[in-house]
Amino acid sequence: MGRYFGTDGVRGRANKTLNIETVYNIGRFVGYYYGQKEKARIAIGMDTRLSSSMFEFALASAMSSSGADVYLIGYCSTPCLAYTTMNEKFSCGVMISASHNPYYDNGVKIFGNDGLKIKDDIESLIEDYIDNPTTIEYKADDEIGKIIDYKQAIISYQEWLKNLYSLDLSGMKMVVDLCNGSNCYTAKDVLDNTHAQITYINDEPTGININNGCGSTHLESLTASIKAGQYDLGFAFDGDADRVLFVNSDGEVVDGDNIMYLLSKYLKEVGKLNKNTLVTTVMSNIGLFKALDKLGIEYDVTPVGDKHVVDSIVKNGFVIGGEQSGHIIYSNDSYFGDGLKTALLLLEALKHYDCSLKDAVKELRIYPQLLVNEKVKDKKIVLEDEEINNAIKMIGEELGSNGRILVRPSGTEPLIRVMVEAENDELCNKYVYQVIDMIKEKGYAES
Repeated sequence: MGRYFGTDGVRGRANKTLNIETVYNIGRFVGYYYGQKEKARIAIGMDTRLSSSMFEFALASAMSSSGADVYLIGYCSTPCLAYTTMNEKFSCGVMISASHNPYYDNGVKIFGNDGLKIKDDIESLIEDYIDNPTTIEYKADDEIGKIIDYKQAIISYQEWLKNLYSLDLSGMKMVVDLCNGSNCYTAKDVLDNTHAQITYINDEPTGININNGCGSTHLESLTASIKAGQYDLGFAFDGDADRVLFVNSDGEVVDGDNIMYLLSKYLKEVGKLNKNTLVTTVMSNIGLFKALDKLGIEYDVTPVGDKHVVDSIVKNGFVIGGEQSGHIIYSNDSYFGDGLKTALLLLEALKHYDCSLKDAVKELRIYPQLLVNEKVKDKKIVLEDEEINNAIKMIGEELGSNGRILVRPSGTEPLIRVMVEAENDELCNKYVYQVIDMIKEKGYAES
């Protein structure tokens, strides 16, 4: 991670840890950098949080002052922005979003014209300019860039997905949680095209209700809706809609590991699982790996973060990978995570198997898992503490092949994440809090 960029762009509390000056300077440099050889064309999208418009204006003004023509998509999903950037010959695309974070946070993610997030070396150049914003001159006269309304990009994205997945799900009844976020503006037209009977919830964004007790990080309202009606299934997006999680007809959560299991199994059966491999991160449940072994499917395990999953897919020619959070990349035609596309692919798989979601993943046994986030003063000090590392090693040895412990820093927040998988909940609780208590006893926790 860099000075400002984490695992998912620049992120912070709006006008506190992420202010107008920082966002403006990002826009100034990006407009300059992509316009060195020819006039830059840059697309900007945003999610529904209150501060998004403020940052949109800052970015657009900065980029046009550097000579770039700026195209404002408005409220849209991150995959819609990435698709537009890749398919409509933009120099780059910028998404204003803090994904699953609370509404008061915001962030900036930058995509190259290949639909991938920009490389670390470009991020480093942007960080250098943020720290020393003195080297770029303002354009004048006819060199000033235009700022153009470009909401038609949403229609192009929707048509792309409808052509990819021309599903007839007549008779299926489902609930869709739009998280009061980006997919309130991009998902309905696509999903209604499946002819399923759909109830939409959390679809009235106010600027402060994105991710608030809803969406893929708060599945309670979706679960309650499923239990209250006779629904076949439900699914929920996060704030910027690059993730999706499901709930089956019994109200049980079907997470990213279940999704990856079902999709890799399906793709193998229809001859589309390139190199017979699923890409996962270290956070995937040990039960997924055991289930893949039974199916004869290989797996490549990466560090946490969709950039690492994408890197493996691109480098090795794999076709699918993802995270437990529901951030899935299916690279048949793109390399960005797309919750809506994932949902359509899963619905296609269920139609292929002609069974319920619960039955489709019944062979996967998820081991009990406990993940606790501890807010700390300094992540590096915690991770370098010899006594804590010795305790982690000892716990790993005690768990053996029937469990594991993973301690890692958050890529976007001042948190240490402690995760244990074991045969039962009691062991998970015991070992997680053994580490958490050590962090607190040593004075590393933020009071």
